[in-house]
Amino acid sequence: MKMLVWFVFVLGALSAAGEVFVAKVGGKVTLNCGVSSYRRSLQWFHGNDFLHSVDQRGFTRRGAVELVRRSVVRQTNLEISSVKETDAGRFTCSADGTVHQHSLSLFSVSVSVVPSADLLLGSEATLQCDVKGLIEGCEVKWRSPNVGSPEWSPTAQLKPVTSSHDGTWQCIITCGSNRLSEDLTITVQEPPPTTSTTTASLCSSKDSPKTTFAIVCSVFAELLFKVIFH
Repeated sequence: MKMLVWFVFVLGALSAAGEVFVAKVGGKVTLNCGVSSYRRSLQWFHGNDFLHSVDQRGFTRRGAVELVRRSVVRQTNLEISSVKETDAGRFTCSADGTVHQHSLSLFSVSVSVVPSADLLLGSEATLQCDVKGLIEGCEVKWRSPNVGSPEWSPTAQLKPVTSSHDGTWQCIITCGSNRLSEDLTITVQEPPPTTSTTTASLCSSKDSPKTTFAIVCSVFAELLFKVIFH
């Protein structure tokens, strides 16, 4: 079983190019200009593409690229809806001629468990948390549903599977003071009864002699077990 999820959050630290934003595809993100007000004009660019401009009278101009239709300037910030992979890259906010450069990055998180999310006691399983496009300095760990248990690396080996593994696991991505997670629910079950165990419980007890009835009952029970469980 595998699930693919895209995340959105904002890193508060400033990089050399300005503030670094991370967004999920299909989601919404707000890019902060870096100033709260302007006197003459405010402009936003994506790479070399002009997006929006607003002057002190509130008069606006819009660019011709597709991103313009999915974005709007609110005060000094740029809000982008229905984020696409092509939106990644450099953004520039120019307020009264002062340039503030920022960047928008995308990464995907894929969580999976092999062989499946339905596990048997005593079996073995592998949990994997794959992150593509991870920003330098971020950390990825698994946290089990067992409160107080140690955190695992991006790959968690369950050998063997126990009842403490039942529940919701979290793949946690930590980037500085920002943390987000993606859940993966695992169900742990008892192994199904074997034919011999079932027939023994149905047709005899520990103190009962192996009578003709018990033998015939065992044969019938085995046939019935195969029909029901196979």
